[in-house]
Amino acid sequence: MDHKSRNIYLKSVEFNAALKLYREAMEQRNIRERVEVIDTKSAMNRITATPVFARDSSPNYSAAAMDGVAAISEKTRGASETRPVVLEKNRDFVYINTGGVVKAPYDTVIMIEDLVEMDEDHIEIRSSAPAWQHIREIGEDVVMGELILPSNHRLRPMDIGALLAGKVENMEVYQQPRVGILPTGSEIIDVADSGEAGKIIDSNSYMFEGMVRESGGIPKKYPVTMDDYALLKEKILQGTRENDLFVINAGSSSGSKDFTADVIKELGEVIIHGVAIKPGKPIILGFIENKPVIGIPGYPVSAYIDFKYFVQPLIEKLGGRKPKPQRTMEAVLARRVVSSLKHEEFIRMKVGKVGSKYMATALSRGAGVSTSLVKAEGILQVPKGLEGYEKGALVNIQLIKKPEEIENTLVSAGSHDVVMDLLSDWLQTSRPGSGLSSAHVGSFGGILALKNQECHMAPMHILDEAKGTYNKEMIQSHFPRGDMAIVKLVKRSQGLMVQKGNPKEITGLEDLTREGLQFVNRQRGAGTRILLDFYLKKLGISPSVISGYDRALTTHTAVAAAVSNNTADAGLGVYSAANALGVDFIPVEWEDYDLVIPRKHLEDPRILEMLELIKQEDFKKKIEDLGGYQTDEIGQVYIIEKTEEETTWQKWYPSM
Repeated sequence: MDHKSRNIYLKSVEFNAALKLYREAMEQRNIRERVEVIDTKSAMNRITATPVFARDSSPNYSAAAMDGVAAISEKTRGASETRPVVLEKNRDFVYINTGGVVKAPYDTVIMIEDLVEMDEDHIEIRSSAPAWQHIREIGEDVVMGELILPSNHRLRPMDIGALLAGKVENMEVYQQPRVGILPTGSEIIDVADSGEAGKIIDSNSYMFEGMVRESGGIPKKYPVTMDDYALLKEKILQGTRENDLFVINAGSSSGSKDFTADVIKELGEVIIHGVAIKPGKPIILGFIENKPVIGIPGYPVSAYIDFKYFVQPLIEKLGGRKPKPQRTMEAVLARRVVSSLKHEEFIRMKVGKVGSKYMATALSRGAGVSTSLVKAEGILQVPKGLEGYEKGALVNIQLIKKPEEIENTLVSAGSHDVVMDLLSDWLQTSRPGSGLSSAHVGSFGGILALKNQECHMAPMHILDEAKGTYNKEMIQSHFPRGDMAIVKLVKRSQGLMVQKGNPKEITGLEDLTREGLQFVNRQRGAGTRILLDFYLKKLGISPSVISGYDRALTTHTAVAAAVSNNTADAGLGVYSAANALGVDFIPVEWEDYDLVIPRKHLEDPRILEMLELIKQEDFKKKIEDLGGYQTDEIGQVYIIEKTEEETTWQKWYPSM
């Protein structure tokens, strides 16, 4: 067989059918959980394989529940304030501490504070003590032979305490599955290795390690293996024999160096190659030497989706764990979501509560955008055969974050700036449990989000060409009733980002028309693009003569990265992004970057708290340290005031 030939998917099986087929294949091979006996003291988070019964009672003797004396109850009868009773040591009572053994003839305990010591051998009591007062009877906590824990129970700290109290020194639990992880690819390097063009850092296998532990397994990561058939065969066979489940990352697709499916077929059996999901289609589900072996594609989001929906449930099953219930939430779609009819699609979503509604917005859907998983609050699963959902549809979101985190999160939609990232971190650091969720949709996208009541705030910087001012005129024209407030955030320096050392000797916007010079733009509706168009019009330059004008990126840092990586010679953006990416900067304009907030939200405690936090000197210093920012007006709030003569913007102060 020519192992350099291109693989072909066996068949794209539907998602639920693939899960069912592989599960049945495991049952046919009698692959199931295994049991081991371990020390109870080290059983934290393990799963009981059998019911656990007490092997002794706790306490297993009559024990004093208080410090004081053990006495004969009959001798205390009739004691009162007017007729105290005197007891004699070693005849009527003995001193005892909490936990001490109460032996006949003593059958009651009197607290030390309820008696008067007359001398070394005599005490006086002024109330009678009934039998078995302040005595813990045998088996008060645990009775020998009674059930302490059922099967399939995940052990908690209090469970271990109860088991040891019942003299359970060891117990049967399900073995933790050993999961081997093999990263493959000649282009893959470890994060500690020196990077170069064409090399990719191995991040997936470390993500897998965390997901294995999260599911109760024991991960074993193997060194990166090159795209060599014989070497892969050797490592896959070794890893399969050393583990209960083996995962191969990358090489599952149909490229000329994707050998995983062929190796599994040669060493064992491929049950499924290709599932009708997006991302994650080229997954391989097979067996080698009666052990599950799974090939997962290399794109980070594809890898996560396949591991979450195929591998983690398998680890939980082999470890005797009950499947975790998926937390879900109903939310309203802020934007239309289009999906392929041919695949079941898993879409990363931003979710936030605005007013009484939960609003959901799709994040970048590229299979290689790992940060979309970090930013997502949940996943929208779109069934195969459905073209998607319309804007305003009520959909079910599978949550990645806790519901309470979403409840306390402010939702921002508008222009991107690193200041918003700082603000998100500042809110979470200053007030744990709170946060900020940002969607980078551009300034005009923010206006649309405000109109549709999809966010709490919209950061923007829209220039009014006639007056040369920012934001106020645009907000007044779109919201003439005055139901929006402007919160001053920063003034920032916008300019041309050019490659280090400025090899193309760019001096201004006029140079963008030069032949051979590549520009990179921002998306339509972005304030930066509006600023560019304003200056091009002022200079009499047609966008059509600028090479790269139609190449649009959604953040300042993305533009700076394009310039830094030499895929563009110049791009318009803020100084802080240029500084962070190490490119040169040619100033063009200082602009106002403000927050626009519906006036009804100005009484929201979360907004009021934010307004106070952004005024703190430490926060302002964090911003100014980035360079290219001024914070003189930060936190000032302006609202529209209307009179018969005019409409003006006036400062607003929160009511105390």
